[in-house]
Amino acid sequence: MAISRRALIKAVAASGALTAASVAGLPGVAWAANTAYAMAYFTETPSFQGADYGLHLAVSRDGLNWTPLNQNNPVVTPTQGQLGLRDPFVLRKQDGTFVVLATDLKGTNFGLNSQYLHVWDSTNLTNLTGYRRIRMHTLPNSHTWAPTAFWDAARGQYAIVYSCNSGGDVLMVNYTSDFVNIGPQQVFFSPGFGVLDGDVVVDGGTTYLYYKNLSTGLLHGARSSTGAPNSFTTYTSGLRMGNAIEAPLLVKNNDGSGWRLWGDSFSPVNADYYIWSTSNIAGNSWTALNQRDYTPPLNAKHGSVVGISDAEYNAMVSRWGTPNWVRLKSSNLPDYFVRHSNGVGRIDPFPFDPYQDQLWRMVAGLSDSAGVSFESVNRPGNFLRHSNYAIRLDPNDGSATFRADATFHRTAGLADAAWTSLRSANFPDRYLRHAGNVLRIDPLSAGSSVTDRQDATFRITS
Repeated sequence: MAISRRALIKAVAASGALTAASVAGLPGVAWAANTAYAMAYFTETPSFQGADYGLHLAVSRDGLNWTPLNQNNPVVTPTQGQLGLRDPFVLRKQDGTFVVLATDLKGTNFGLNSQYLHVWDSTNLTNLTGYRRIRMHTLPNSHTWAPTAFWDAARGQYAIVYSCNSGGDVLMVNYTSDFVNIGPQQVFFSPGFGVLDGDVVVDGGTTYLYYKNLSTGLLHGARSSTGAPNSFTTYTSGLRMGNAIEAPLLVKNNDGSGWRLWGDSFSPVNADYYIWSTSNIAGNSWTALNQRDYTPPLNAKHGSVVGISDAEYNAMVSRWGTPNWVRLKSSNLPDYFVRHSNGVGRIDPFPFDPYQDQLWRMVAGLSDSAGVSFESVNRPGNFLRHSNYAIRLDPNDGSATFRADATFHRTAGLADAAWTSLRSANFPDRYLRHAGNVLRIDPLSAGSSVTDRQDATFRITS
């Protein structure tokens, strides 16, 4: 008996095998291969000067170095419930469109319990429509935190998994076909100790669940051959960087070469991301990445990552725009960024407040348009300049000397040609470098010591 294309699509979807390749040529459901990544997140900083509880978006070509969109402002903010969100999660659905889920909570009063999640629909993350809240349970005095979701092929439905308190901290699950009509809650994972912040990814015939063990404070991985509730077995040892970590985020590389696991550290400072990688998700071998290799979106907290196509990447950039500011990241102290403080140019470990001290408008050089100058975002009209070889933040007085002192020429990084070094316009043998955390210009060359060349090498990023 002949089968219609609609029936074929439905059958493939039910089997869990719906992919870009499997639906190629079938109108209305095929989508291009993922070549880039999008991240959804909210923002906080150590003293909450950068706190914003709306939905933020960023994009990345490599999944490591990120460009915030919409000037790192929210693209949408909840208008119901507690009027804010945490822990946004983006899922690409079986039809190729997206759904966004988020915790119904504004701020850090974790005693404000909600039985609801925020939900938006989106065709390509350039619009957020159909805003609603969905009720997940009727449990009294219990939260509904950190949603994640996946397609359960055996059920032919989506599973929404979230942190909840039901006589203890567990992960709960509800099933849905449309993220509108929600089935009853049931326990998804309760291993005998408190757990928080689950992230679920299906790969082949295995469903992986990464979570935080509240007893030890470590991140672990569990797996199941079915993805059914209460079928998971922990298979990894614990992971942690920083003094405290949460919000494991499991991402498969678009090219299939391996996996990355993100963790959101909130101590000793809030909003500090770390990443591990592995080439074998089924094993128990995660390697911490050097922070030199990645730059999360500015102030990002508890996000999620989804693969997107080149067309979707370009559409998001076109719709939301990229920052009109840059940051300068140190090569050999990769968690340090160039900032001003009390009129002095220096580098400090990020996160810090005021976080705006590290934001610069990179403009045409004041004395030579072939060079660049760095104007402070939160001190408009003030520029990084050298004075007696020390770097200061001073107001532009319009003089030829100031314009020359504030102009630098970009060169290939002295320690890494893929990065950047900044040569003084009026002292062309001298380069911007850090020494004892303060900035200055010193005479440097390819023959200088490795340390000196590293001190003078930066990544210009957002």
